[in-house]
Amino acid sequence: MTRSSGLKVGMGIAIAALAAIPKSAAQAPTLSVDPSRLPRLGTVDARFQSYNVEMVEVTGGRFWKPYKASSPAPSDRGAVNVGNMPRDGNPDLYEYRSPIDLSNPRLRILAAALAPAYVRVSGTWANTTYFAENDEAPATPPDGFRAVLSRERWKGVVEFARAVSAEIVTSMATSPGVRDAAGLWQSDQARRLFAYTRSVGGRIAAAEFMNEPTLAAMGGAPRGYDAAAYGRDFKAFVAFIKASEPDAIILGPGSIGETAEAPSSSDFINTRDLLSASGPGIDAFSYHHYGALSQRCSGIPGQTTPEAALSEDWLDSTERTRAFYRSLRDEFAASKPMWLTETAEAACGGNPWASTFLDTFRYLDQLGRLARAGVQVVAHNTLAASDYGLLDEGTFRPRPNYWAALLWRRLMGTIVLDAGVRKGMHLYAHCRRGVRGAVTLLAINTSRTNAIALRLPEASERYTLSAEDLQSEAVKLNGAALELGPNDELPQLAAATAPPDTVELLPATITFLTIADAKNPACD
Repeated sequence: MTRSSGLKVGMGIAIAALAAIPKSAAQAPTLSVDPSRLPRLGTVDARFQSYNVEMVEVTGGRFWKPYKASSPAPSDRGAVNVGNMPRDGNPDLYEYRSPIDLSNPRLRILAAALAPAYVRVSGTWANTTYFAENDEAPATPPDGFRAVLSRERWKGVVEFARAVSAEIVTSMATSPGVRDAAGLWQSDQARRLFAYTRSVGGRIAAAEFMNEPTLAAMGGAPRGYDAAAYGRDFKAFVAFIKASEPDAIILGPGSIGETAEAPSSSDFINTRDLLSASGPGIDAFSYHHYGALSQRCSGIPGQTTPEAALSEDWLDSTERTRAFYRSLRDEFAASKPMWLTETAEAACGGNPWASTFLDTFRYLDQLGRLARAGVQVVAHNTLAASDYGLLDEGTFRPRPNYWAALLWRRLMGTIVLDAGVRKGMHLYAHCRRGVRGAVTLLAINTSRTNAIALRLPEASERYTLSAEDLQSEAVKLNGAALELGPNDELPQLAAATAPPDTVELLPATITFLTIADAKNPACD
């Protein structure tokens, strides 16, 4: 069978499924939705769906070791930043990566298709990275640093951001190398980074002071660093930004690892203590979320399984984290917008199924939940590194989460509607991007065995994502495999048209439904 004939067959199956509900599905719950009557909840940032490129990708260094051995693994002999990894990290968990090629045409095509977005260049490694004074970068990091960021590499970030319509978000170096004899943070490195960015025609749109200050010790802060030291340093950072970079958004605190149920640790600094010590100054409240640690970190509590990937408890973990940090936002920075500046399937590089369709349910459900809750920006970690990347890091080929991201970008606008809570289905609604009065529904059937029937009063265009095996990196749209063309062109992403009626949502599928004739006044 040719690819074109396969596409026709797949489309035919998808359209036939819309025409009538099979007898087996008649017993499934039927939910009715009138898109024209869904009220407006609010809006999200135009760059709501964003992504991270880790600082260690830009500089080169040791990042999370792939589950599947690379062939061959990049040589680290004589490489710059070969010793760059978090303090007290287990070397067996990491593998050397050469710097990412941000000029790669395929990478730029795929990133540009998600525009506009923020590209956050940060991560634990950023805390200890030295930015070179001139074009001759040192061969080894100066005292107090673990990596060198050359001007050439940072210029590559600026050019990448410009080419893909992304705004740069980053964080500052905070290790002993940026401190005076009294241990006070100095702005020299930050000032140099901002100035050079401007000199090559770029801008840093937003910045956090430190990546994950709740884990300051692991991030390379001076020994004994505490909330009081953070508060002192953060005030110096705010003063620098307001005096020298007044257009930059100050994000903070960028915490991770807390919910109401999370255990405390002697190495952990509570966000409440950080905010109490730092006082006002942030323009947006930033935080991080991972629902678990990956299998790489075996032996450390807080892991998950593929069997739990569609469970309500797992999918709700992002809401529990948001609720915890929102309570702190309300107390210390009332009315400031919330940004989730780093998130993925699991910390420590993601689990083996993070690169498969199984994780797409979490990815899209998280976007839907957080948009409904008013979070303004969600930056996925990463664009193209380790198992949780949207793209394969070796080939830059799209994984299932990338195709999901592309559909969200094309179909979900910035106006968020209230689709209500529907038993047995995760349903989200936005005004359709670029079409007045139109509505897009995102319907996620997390049941592995039961179909759901959804009744709509208007005709719709349907985009259903599915996979023959949930733990496959191959994903289908309306029955046809999604893949790049021979010249890396994106596929058409054609819809299946459905008349006003009941549509069936098969088990373990994700469906976008756009209703052009909804005439919802909130979408005018």
